[in-house]
Amino acid sequence: MKRGRTGLKPKGQVFPYHEEKAKRQKQGPSSFASSPAEDWGNLPHYVILQIFQHLSLIDRARASSVCRRWNDVFHTPDLWRKFEFELNQPATSYLRSTHPDLIQQIIKKHAQHLQYVSFKVDSCIDSAEAACDILSQLVNCTIKTLGLISTARPSFMDAHFVSALTVVFVNSKSLSSIKIEDTPVDDPSLKVLVANNSDTLKLLKMSSCPHVSPAGILCVADQCHGLRELALNYHLLSDELLLALSSEKHVHLEHLRIDVVSENPGQTHFHTIKRSSWEALVRHSPKVNIVMYFFLYEEEFEPFFCEETPVTHLYFGRAVSKDMLGRIGLNCPRLVELVVCANGLEPLDEELIRIAERCKSLTAIGLGECEVTCSGFVEFVKMCGGRLTQLSIMEEVLIPDSSYNMEQIHSEVSKHLGRIWFPDMMPTW
Repeated sequence: MKRGRTGLKPKGQVFPYHEEKAKRQKQGPSSFASSPAEDWGNLPHYVILQIFQHLSLIDRARASSVCRRWNDVFHTPDLWRKFEFELNQPATSYLRSTHPDLIQQIIKKHAQHLQYVSFKVDSCIDSAEAACDILSQLVNCTIKTLGLISTARPSFMDAHFVSALTVVFVNSKSLSSIKIEDTPVDDPSLKVLVANNSDTLKLLKMSSCPHVSPAGILCVADQCHGLRELALNYHLLSDELLLALSSEKHVHLEHLRIDVVSENPGQTHFHTIKRSSWEALVRHSPKVNIVMYFFLYEEEFEPFFCEETPVTHLYFGRAVSKDMLGRIGLNCPRLVELVVCANGLEPLDEELIRIAERCKSLTAIGLGECEVTCSGFVEFVKMCGGRLTQLSIMEEVLIPDSSYNMEQIHSEVSKHLGRIWFPDMMPTW
């Protein structure tokens, strides 16, 4: 008697596995082995573009040699809208430099696509000259953002740099953001900038530009009515500048950053800005953030905060006196953030409590090498309450007293903040 065959497939029917195996055998071994490479080569254009945008220039160039499709993506205009040139000499810098051959290829094939360009240059004259050469060749591009950063001094050559920068200002016609640090940009080059980009410029950040005068920066404010962000050294700040930024023609300013720096103690004179000028700015731009970074010696603080000043963010990189902090509590009602690197050996209880009383918008504070009693600190936090979103205090700052010891302070402060809080073991700013 024959066994039943009900569980077997009909004659001629093949399992899927055997069917796929037979197909691979018919096609030959090379087809199956090459499919992973074909998959990489057939990635969608936008996926390859995303990969390339996360690669360094050297790796991007290497990846372009994988296949013809990847090489086509390498030359896509979208990939070259943003680029950073790093020009450093191995003997003077630890930073990796952009290879000269790649720079020439970029200028030759992609200069017209560049929109967001930045330069990082070390102290070597050769690097500065290379940056100037590149700048002078950017004549067919529509740059919107330009950053010029010198990582050491001296760097850019005066005459060559200014002439090269002028070429960019004349040819761009659409600059909206400029960041210039430690360069010899001067008043005439700023006038060229204004003449060609007054309708588009929205952000200007200048730091350590000794050839620019208050009149030069005033020219920018007078003509560039769309300027929303401005960063500059204090010596460029003037009553006339604040009034120009407050004119009816000017848009509302959003950010004003001021660096107050002293290289040689006792040899730098700091002028005073009138209260009426500050008030005019705030009336025109009520939401403006005024940020001030101080790197002064104690005896140089005299001209500041003697009258009401609408500063919102204050950062002190060097020691600041109790008297100065007391003036901040009296004359900075718009203060939002305060960071004090160091003070001295006298507790700051009264000064902090005054700041809590008068600065109703304060939401962030950081204290480094200072002293505050635990009771004074708890009172300060209690007055500020939950609006303190950032509270960064080193443990060494707090002095135990009869009311609180170090084990009790974190629970008491946490109660008033409405969240768990512990003092920092080291500065976090």
